Amino acid sequence: MRTNSLALRLFLWAAAWTLVILIITGFSLSTLYRHAVERAFDRRLDVYLRTLVADVASPEEGGDKFPQSIGEPLFDLPLSGWYWQVTRLDAKKPDVRSSRSLWDSVLPHLGSDQAAATEPVQGYVQGPEEQRLRLVERNIDLGDDGKYLIVVAGDSSEIDEETRGFDRAISAIFALLTLALLVTTALQVRFGLAPLARISQSLAAIRSGRAERLEGEFPVEIAPLARETNALLEANREIVERARTHVGNLAHALKTPLSVIVNEAAARSDDPLAQKVREQADIMRDQVARQLERARLAARSTVVGTLTDVCPVVSALARTMQKIHRERDIAIAVDVPEHAYFRGEQQDLEEMIGNLVDNGCKWAHSRVAIEVVTDHAATDAKGQKVEGSDNAEKAHVRIIVDDDGPGLSPADREQVATRGRRLDETKPGSGLGLSIVVELAGLYNGALTFDTAPIGGLRAELALPGD
Repeated sequence: MRTNSLALRLFLWAAAWTLVILIITGFSLSTLYRHAVERAFDRRLDVYLRTLVADVASPEEGGDKFPQSIGEPLFDLPLSGWYWQVTRLDAKKPDVRSSRSLWDSVLPHLGSDQAAATEPVQGYVQGPEEQRLRLVERNIDLGDDGKYLIVVAGDSSEIDEETRGFDRAISAIFALLTLALLVTTALQVRFGLAPLARISQSLAAIRSGRAERLEGEFPVEIAPLARETNALLEANREIVERARTHVGNLAHALKTPLSVIVNEAAARSDDPLAQKVREQADIMRDQVARQLERARLAARSTVVGTLTDVCPVVSALARTMQKIHRERDIAIAVDVPEHAYFRGEQQDLEEMIGNLVDNGCKWAHSRVAIEVVTDHAATDAKGQKVEGSDNAEKAHVRIIVDDDGPGLSPADREQVATRGRRLDETKPGSGLGLSIVVELAGLYNGALTFDTAPIGGLRAELALPGD
């Protein structure tokens, strides 16, 4: 199963390498220990071998060349696993003498080439009763006294038991060591990647408007990333500011020539050509204003880290609209929670809500209601926001404006947001307000929808990104 978690991948990679290294180390230590036990066992056998060689080379006065015993009780116990054997090789018929423990059995040799060697040779052979024996043998030449092959063997189960005991001990130790290393690796990965988690949380705070740059101390490995990220944020702000400046300069540069054209055409009001020029100049002015506004809003929406409190904006607009429409005695009710935020600039929020409330007051008989509803991001079991989750992207704030006016039919609702479309020429305005709201909301990935208000008129619901 593939995983996108860097911490988990690092942990699994480190754990796998730890296990491989420990297995190789354990196998190596077990092998080295077995060799050490074999060398110790061989030294023990060599002592018995030297005793036999001495007895054969220098027998007691008048004694036999073949020893009867070497003073070790194990060699006298039948099939004890400890045996010695002396074979005279230069006799017409090989003369073999052995320890009592062998009874009628004969020890095998390691091979003709090894048997011809004058130095002791070690190896494993199969002995009586299917015993696995560790054997050492030596070929000696006594000249006229003959040539002999001396063999001493011991039960290798002692080596196996000693090695198994060591393997069990080292397995237990390595199991504890593996657990300790895995815990240590997990802690290293967790705390080693903690600065990256802090950067992720800080970026989420910047994106939501709670911070403007990455703050705090970071390790030397992460500090360059934090510096470059802050530099990128500053460069982004500078680019947006330059774009705003260029848009403003272009607006001023175009305003004067258009005004001159309109004034010249107005001076010749009776001329059909002048009327046509005025008509097209108005269209040009409207189109230029529209495109400049779109460019200005697009530049503004790219600013990272702008967060606006909705409550004071709605309250201030409600008071302003009551003053504007005080002659009609319009009552404006406001229902806004304390912690409602719009992820964008205050100026744009004021323009969108202002157009909706102004439109509601124009058509209302006596009442306009403004309600703000927040749909928060996903939270965990402790109520903390889950930054970066899919649900977190869907957090938004809804501004609902109801009026008790005549309302609109479904067909009219589809046309009302069209730029310049006015359903009633008796009402003041240019018909651009709602289309501006639609364009502004679209730049913030929001939406404006219309429905029937509970109080009888039109309901305008504006959904915008929130926090």
